[in-house]
This record gives sequence, structure tokens and C-alpha cells, in this order.
Amino acid sequence: MTDAPANNDHPGHPFGNLVHIRIPVAWGEMDAFGHVNNIVYFRYLESARIEFIRRCGWFAPEPGNAAEPPAGRYGVILHSVRARFRSPVKFPDHLVVSSRVALLESDRVTLAHDIWSEQQKRIVAEGEGVIVAYDYERACKSVIPDGIAARIRMLQASGNAGGPGSVC
Repeated sequence: MTDAPANNDHPGHPFGNLVHIRIPVAWGEMDAFGHVNNIVYFRYLESARIEFIRRCGWFAPEPGNAAEPPAGRYGVILHSVRARFRSPVKFPDHLVVSSRVALLESDRVTLAHDIWSEQQKRIVAEGEGVIVAYDYERACKSVIPDGIAARIRMLQASGNAGGPGSVC
């Protein structure tokens, strides 16, 4: 779904050092009203969330085998996700989706997301996702491992360059 690696320079967006990805809008993502269907935004948020998780080192799939589950007993599970739609998006366009830490707790991280339209040159949607550390062997939530929490704090600090609504 992404056509460029995260955190490359994508001219015009305001996200600086925040974890972000660039996604091309596909013709088939539009609905009968001629704009990107609302459910597609949740896929965009998912892609940005997965990039954030990958950058934290929470799981590292083998190259070319991105469908592999996280290695080991501990991973993540999505607690909740929400979106607020600000402006309809139409094909053709490219979107830049950012992820930043809004809240880090012992067992979860809340990510705030903004979706920037290159055509409209503004934020067209906002989102939030809560990711919970999960023990897959015991089938219950767990604390975030210390090494992962340290990487999250490092990403949080590197995102301090700002961006819309940045709380880092």
C-alpha cells in the first residue's frame, strides 16, 4: 500500500521527524459518492500503526515475508481505533499518514495520527489507535518490555520536531 519508505522527505507535509508513510490513493478506494470510502481510512491508519510498531522493534518480519506473526511470546493487540474525517479525498492523490505517541502507559501506547493530502495540502483526517502489549502464550495483556518502551520513548523524543497536534 505504501510507495515510499517511512520518513523520506515528502514535500509539503508538516510532519518533520514523526514516523510517517506515504500512500497513493487507488481508484478502487472510492465509493459511489466519488470520494475515498471511510473504511479505507482505517487501513491507512493501520499501515501507519504497523510502521510505528516496526520502528519500535516490536516485531521484525523477514524481508519479503511481512505476513509472519511477531517472533516470540509477546506482541501487540489493537485495543481500539477511531477516526475523524475532515475533508473528502479523491483519486488521484497521495496521502502522508503520521504516527506520534499521545500517551505511553506500562501496558499500552496511544498513537495519534494525521492524514495529509498532497493535493489539498491539508489534514483530511485524524485518528487514534490504542495498542496493548499482549502475551500470546497466556492470552492476556502484559507490560511493554523495557527495550520496546525505551524505543518508543526514543521515537517520541525524535518526533519532538513538531507536527500538527504534536504532544511529544
